[in-house]
Amino acid sequence: MSETAKIILHPELEIGTIDPRIYGSFVEHLGRCVYGGIYEPGHPTADSEGFRRDVLELIRAIDVPIVRYPGGNFVSGFNWEDSVGPRENRPRRLELAWRTIETNQFGMNEFMRWCKKAKTAPMFAINLGTRGIDAARNILEYCNHPGGTYWSDLRKSHGVQEPHNIKTWCLGNEMDGPWQLGHKTAHEYGRIALETAKVMRQVDKDLELVACGSSNSRMPTFPEWEATVLEHAYDEIDYISMHNYYGNKEDRTENYLAQSLDMDNFIRTVISTCDYVKARKRSKKTINLSFDEWNVWFHSGEADKKIAPWSIAPPQLEDVYTFEDALVVGCLLITLLKHADRIKMACLAQLVNVIAPIMTETGGKCWKQTIYYPYYHASRFGRGRAFDLHIKSPVYHDDQFDAVPYVEGIATVSDDKQTITIFAVNRNLKEAINIEGDCRDYADYRVLEHITLTSDDLKAQNTAENPDRVVPESNGNADLSDGKLSATLPKASWNVIRLGRV
Repeated sequence: MSETAKIILHPELEIGTIDPRIYGSFVEHLGRCVYGGIYEPGHPTADSEGFRRDVLELIRAIDVPIVRYPGGNFVSGFNWEDSVGPRENRPRRLELAWRTIETNQFGMNEFMRWCKKAKTAPMFAINLGTRGIDAARNILEYCNHPGGTYWSDLRKSHGVQEPHNIKTWCLGNEMDGPWQLGHKTAHEYGRIALETAKVMRQVDKDLELVACGSSNSRMPTFPEWEATVLEHAYDEIDYISMHNYYGNKEDRTENYLAQSLDMDNFIRTVISTCDYVKARKRSKKTINLSFDEWNVWFHSGEADKKIAPWSIAPPQLEDVYTFEDALVVGCLLITLLKHADRIKMACLAQLVNVIAPIMTETGGKCWKQTIYYPYYHASRFGRGRAFDLHIKSPVYHDDQFDAVPYVEGIATVSDDKQTITIFAVNRNLKEAINIEGDCRDYADYRVLEHITLTSDDLKAQNTAENPDRVVPESNGNADLSDGKLSATLPKASWNVIRLGRV
């Protein structure tokens, strides 16, 4: 007999307003993300600027609100001037982060034109590794100043008459990591982030600035890094970044499905650290979070070791995702939404080919990976306000997390209150779980659709040969009558229950 989980949907359980940018993504000059991914002149679907229209179509379907660019580790060795102006004059460079050749045939202005076609906004990262304040003020002048100065007029000479007006900027990338070009201590980074932020605000006062938090929660300096950086830069920055990736290298599926609990603890710790510094400074300002790198990443490690150095756009970090990966991504999305009051931006890393929901063949087709679907559903249906479901679920026991609830879930209510969406994952690998929901405050709603993503094979993948092996279906049995919600969550499943006002 199936077990039962109980939920409550109530107006007083609101968490906060969902910033749509929580469904952002990431494009780095890494592998085939740019070359052969979003940009491939000569491809049958390429437009006049070399942008793959088949890929753009899949991206626009997700409704990605913001894209972080150009890195990532790449940015810490990036000379932005290399990427503008006539292509024939752009230099080829040794790209040290990923040991490839960067041709610079796709650069800043191409990215901005691509953003318009993708219907997204830019989050631009600046190089605080090998460069610093001077390069930061120059790139900002190039991008945002109307004209009449050296750098803004240079932009105009490159055919871009109107300023880009990029408003969201990352102050470097993972500067706590010893692997990073120009790695710094927390005090060193805190000082350069502060001074860079001050100078950038003198060029354009209307900016959102993201300081580097820890590269992951396992760093030996976490969370002292955040505390130290914020002690220096608190007054001049708006967000602290978070990065984390999850994997199932030991093939322990139940533990893997529980990794969103690790993400939750990571988020709570960073929030506590931010608020501790706020209290120390007696500040009225609240620092929010930008979780601008997150995903599943572990499949491609061995293949990457075989790639010869100094090649151009090799197939790096091309994880081919499984059905269980999609369940984990669903749990991670739910966790982000549970903290919608403080996480205002997040970037699924990355968007195409490189640990990505979208895959392409160079010169050929593109298709949706398994993780595309929870990302798509959350972005399309998870707007408005987030609500805690106060879930009472049966649990299982894991040596890392102890009691893990089988059911992970969250609700979102649209701004016009006409639709409600419940996202839920059943972690139980053997049994369906019944849902009993107290929705008496929403008795005038009915079930519009119950979407499920399931598979009999946890390792099932979508590939070029079989792109529809794992796809969602509108076959769920959710029902809402007299304020009582009932539904069956199939074993090992991602569920989207959409409710609409009658």
